[in-house]
Formats: sequence, structure tokens, C-alpha cells
Amino acid sequence: MLSPEYRDNARPSSQTIKEVLPKCGMLFAEESAQAILCKPKLMPLKSVTLEKLDKMQKEAQETVKQQELQKLAEEEEKIA
Repeated sequence: MLSPEYRDNARPSSQTIKEVLPKCGMLFAEESAQAILCKPKLMPLKSVTLEKLDKMQKEAQETVKQQELQKLAEEEEKIA
């Protein structure tokens, strides 16, 4: 439990606090954090692995087309 002295000090007072600014010496102020812009970095549109996957996919599509052409040629030979 608080003693009577502390209870009196804990009550809000109607007195205002007077602001005191130094007349000599250094005065410090805090700066707010701001975004720092740097030079833009050029980045590849596709990564190396993505380029490899695209190349593999194109090769697979080409082999499928070649196989289809061979089948069509064989069927034409059978018919003729």
C-alpha cells in the first residue's frame, strides 16, 4: 500500500511544465528513418535454370514432331 506522501505525488497536478531551451551548447534532434534509393540492378528476365528447362522443353517438342512426321510418312508408304 502507498504511503500518504506517495499518494499525494501520484495525483495529477494542475501545474504546467515549463519548457527550457539551452542558450549555449549543442542541441540534438532525432531524424526519422527514410528510404535510401540506390542504383537499379539489371536482373535477367529468366534464370539460368529456367532457360535450361525451356531448352529441354523445345527439344522434347521437336522430337515429338519428328516422330509424328515419321509415323505419317510410314502410313503414307503403307497406303501407296
